[in-house]
Amino acid sequence: MAGKARYIMIGGFLGAGKTTAILKLAEHLSADGLKVGLITNDQSIGLVDTAILSSHGFAVEEITGGCFCCRFNSLIDASNRLSEEARPDVFIAEPVGSCTDLKASVSYPLRRMYGDNFSIAPLSVLVDPIRALRILGLEQGKAFSSKVVYVYTKQLEEAEQIVINKVDLVSPQQHEVLRDALSKKFPRATVFEISARHGTGIQPWFARMMNDDLGGDPTMDVDYDLYAEGEALLGWLNCTVQVIASEPVDGNLLVQNIAAEISGQLEHLGSEIAHLKMTLSPTGHDSDLAVLNVVRNDCAGELSHRLAAPIESGELIINLRAEADPELLRSATVTALESLRKGKIVLAVEHLENFRPGKPQPTHRLSNA
Repeated sequence: MAGKARYIMIGGFLGAGKTTAILKLAEHLSADGLKVGLITNDQSIGLVDTAILSSHGFAVEEITGGCFCCRFNSLIDASNRLSEEARPDVFIAEPVGSCTDLKASVSYPLRRMYGDNFSIAPLSVLVDPIRALRILGLEQGKAFSSKVVYVYTKQLEEAEQIVINKVDLVSPQQHEVLRDALSKKFPRATVFEISARHGTGIQPWFARMMNDDLGGDPTMDVDYDLYAEGEALLGWLNCTVQVIASEPVDGNLLVQNIAAEISGQLEHLGSEIAHLKMTLSPTGHDSDLAVLNVVRNDCAGELSHRLAAPIESGELIINLRAEADPELLRSATVTALESLRKGKIVLAVEHLENFRPGKPQPTHRLSNA
């Protein structure tokens, strides 16, 4: 990778599996002898994604307080820090899952202003197939309100590569129905089908990201008032908790129980989960981690990483996004923690922030490529 570093941005709605895909890509590139730098992004501090990627030994920078489009200068600063510390051949950036208009506000400005430093890959947007089937009206099931769906659809409209992730969770018939619908509705995008978790179908997509360059399609029309309203309907909660036990406890079971309590309360209130993700890392063992994800109300919590042994202390990070009032998210989380804060387990909240995202205000927005 002599000369320019490669810049890859992988977008997609909350719960699409972006972090797992990025980790798989980073491992693939590292195995090929390339140095990789990762940039995570969120509206607030205390990110599960950063904890997951860091636990695998990758150089990671975290941009908080707004999406890449609104924190463009911070994105450049993060890239510069990674360049100084790790000298990556490839940068992989994961934007906020409720963000859209990334080509006009991030990719095109990056190419125009810093094209001597980076070669920019096409924008990939991941989708969870079950969520996509419901939002596109191809199957029954709870979805989001129309303004949230507007943001979701705009993400797909600007994609150069639509990546149907988690193909192991749906039937071949569902694959075909969804692939055909996406191809017809968004004909300019190339559709890939993968399972990032299992490594299925990833090589053609990886090759396209490394070898093709960002296109030059005209900037899509975006109603920023409607975009802001849709994003603001999603309540946001980030929580960091210190876990202390008087004797070793099963940390994997602990995060499953917390997730079940939170999910049950939100289901009872009729609030649709976009993504509940949690990590639990034992004190003094940064590479050992429990990781749990819930991506729909009717989806049980899934442990993608398990702790190797019982723990006596550690740090729990909870990131919760749902179409709900942020105070409901706080109440559900606090109640879940209190229900398990008994006997030999102490759960001490160190940080808890809940809010609605503010209106996006891009640093730059190019009207054409």
